[in-house]
Formats: sequence, structure tokens, C-alpha cells
Amino acid sequence: MTDSEGMVTALQNVNGMNKAETSTETMLAAVLYGVQDVRVERMCISPVGTGEVRVRIGAALTCGTDVKVYRRGYHATMIRPPAVFGHEFAGTIEAVGSGVMDWKVGQRVVCANSAPCDACYYCHRDLPELCEDLLFLNGAYAERITVPARIVAKNMLLTPDHLSDAEAALTEPLACVVHGMASMPVMAGETVIVLGAGPIGLLFVRLCSLAGARVLAVGRRTERLALAAELGASEVFDEREIASADLITTLNAHTEGGRGADKVIEAVGSPAVWETAIGLGRKAATISLFGGCPAGTSIALDTHRMHYEELKLVGAFHHTPKTIRDALEHISDGSVPAAKFIQHSASLSELPQVLADLAQGRQSAVKTAILPGKI
Repeated sequence: MTDSEGMVTALQNVNGMNKAETSTETMLAAVLYGVQDVRVERMCISPVGTGEVRVRIGAALTCGTDVKVYRRGYHATMIRPPAVFGHEFAGTIEAVGSGVMDWKVGQRVVCANSAPCDACYYCHRDLPELCEDLLFLNGAYAERITVPARIVAKNMLLTPDHLSDAEAALTEPLACVVHGMASMPVMAGETVIVLGAGPIGLLFVRLCSLAGARVLAVGRRTERLALAAELGASEVFDEREIASADLITTLNAHTEGGRGADKVIEAVGSPAVWETAIGLGRKAATISLFGGCPAGTSIALDTHRMHYEELKLVGAFHHTPKTIRDALEHISDGSVPAAKFIQHSASLSELPQVLADLAQGRQSAVKTAILPGKI
């Protein structure tokens, strides 16, 4: 077998698609082959299995995690090439497998990209996001996706009629932020610093503002900082205009008595920014180290501050079935204006260029909706 043949036969995954199969039904899908190598290819569609549902995708959203995966060529827990790509989507049920009782063809749905097993050590301790058998779903950048039975049962929801597919697709990233907020409750009147004005940082700005906090947003793009202000940030700071050595001093000067923030949220995913986040907290502050850093990286901790100032460092990963539902409710009731986050659209064939532009900082849109039906 040649290497290329091995790549073809390896394209079997949870999405129920296999380039090596013969079928009269085909579709277009994006396949990650490695570092900055995504190709939109025609693939066969497998029949839906027991408990499964096939969804015709109406919209899939670009994501910071997808850009990281594109740059690195893999994700340690979710995706290893060659594999279908993308995980934020909504669409319409096209087929249901045997045993599916609560869903029917024609219903509009939004799906999470994972589901816990409900049987392992961590699920029994109400930590489903840390499930030892967390089932992930990739393949949203495609015309269709087959949703595994476990996700159908636990994390597939009806899309409210008044929402577009693109708006509903914001449910998954928002659910991660809702989970992050639950791990670090924000109170009215507190000062919160959010580091990073990407999609996740902006969603944190919105939820912290809704909680009644005074939010200081830090980022590098003028248009995104303007959106942060629109979403409720009290003050915005362009990191490019502040020397890195003075960032902590500058930001802390805008907190009560210059003491530092009550809560700090790192939404960048950089060890250096993790250290900055810790430096921005007042005594007894809680710092959410939300952004995922590359494997094997580490940070320096001031042990004196940690002990004598009672700092609290909090990690938050992924989402839960509850936060998926809470997130969709936030979008449905308008408290999180999903349309403001989706500032660009592109066809499926344009996806490789969209990802390249995002990776190189040439694309300023917070979210791009990839529309399989767009010509």
C-alpha cells in the first residue's frame, strides 16, 4: 500500500464518511491533512446507523480552535489527520437511523461537538466535560454530517424558528464560555479584565457585562475593541499602544485604588498572557486561565503572592450538556446577539483561503459563516 492509499483509507471517523467506499451519494467536505493543509474534496456518504441522524449543514462557523488546529496540523484530543474538519454547525435533519424516536426529517437542529458517556469516574462526579470517554464530532465544514447516536441523545437541540443556522451555530463556543463563567462566578459591581478580543473574549465580555460587572477589555484589533464596547465593556485597551512591560501597571491603574481586578479572564491561550493575567489580579482575586496553551508549556508563579494574597487560579475546559442548553437560550432570547459575531460569509470551496487568512491575521471578522449552499 502506498502512503497516499493509506491516507485515503484512514479517512474513516465518527462522521460516518469514508473516501474509500463506493456510493452513489457524494458530498463536498473539508479534510485536514496536516500543517496548514486543508482540502475540500468530494467524499462518499455512508448510510446512517442505529440511533444516528444525518444533518444537511446550513452553516458552520470558523473558530479559534480550528485556526490553531490548522496551524499545528492536529489537535491532541479531538482530531488527528487525515480527518474531516470543523465543529460549530447547525442545519436540517435529512435522514434518521433506526431507533431514533424523537427526531424527524425536516427539523432544524444545532448540535454540540461532543457528548459524555455518563458512566465514568468523572461523569459520576458531575464533571462531564472531563469524561474519560468524551465522544468528539468533527466534520462541520461539509455539505452533510452524520451525528453519532450519543450526541443525538444528549446534545442535539431544536433550532428556534427565529434563529438562522449561522446564529444557532454560535451555541457551541458560547457554551464553553458559559461553563467558564460557572467555574468563576462574576458578581454585579466587580471589575473584570478580559485579555483577548477574539470570539471567546468577546463572549466573556458580553456575559460579564450581563452579570453587572465593570469590564475592561484588552485586544489588538480596533474593530473588535469597538465591538467589545458595544457588547458592554466599560473601557477598552489596544495592547499595541501599551508597552508590554507597562501593561499590568496601565490596566491596574484603572481598577479600584489601583489594587487590580476582582476577576481576570485569559482568553488568548499564551503562557506569557497567563502570567500577565495573574499579575492583574488584586489580593484574593480569581483568575480564569481559559485559553488553551500548547502541550508541554509552563508558566512561572510568584509563590509569595499565591500564598499570602490568596490568589485563586481556575481552569475551565469545554462545555457540558447543561451549558449547551443555557447557551442556546442566551442566543434565542437575544441576550447574546449572535448576529454581531458573524461578520463574514464564504462558500465551502473558499474555506482553505479563509483559514489561511485567519492564521496570518489577514481576516478581521470575529466569525465567518461557511455556507455549503453558497456558490
